[in-house]
Amino acid sequence: MRKAAIVIAGLVSAASIALVGCDVRKTEEGNVSVPKYEVSKTQEGDVTLPKYDVTTPDVNVTTQKKEVDVPKVGVYTEKETLTVPKVEVTPADEKVAQQKK
Repeated sequence: MRKAAIVIAGLVSAASIALVGCDVRKTEEGNVSVPKYEVSKTQEGDVTLPKYDVTTPDVNVTTQKKEVDVPKVGVYTEKETLTVPKVEVTPADEKVAQQKK
């Protein structure tokens, strides 16, 4: 139960970091000219939506063994080896710079 909660917490934090680290560049301008209507149409409409290139960051979530003090019933603690999440995030701007090399 404890392991699942740790893994879920790691994944949620990695996902939130991934959303913040995006690099968005506008690649094409958009255009919207709405047709004017009275009783009959007086003008044709044209809609061109902008295009974007989005570079997302690389997120690597792995596990590693760490020794931590775990309280036991009584007045002492024992060392136990647990698997804890390890998150590595490469921001989008660094990722783009690496791709250009």
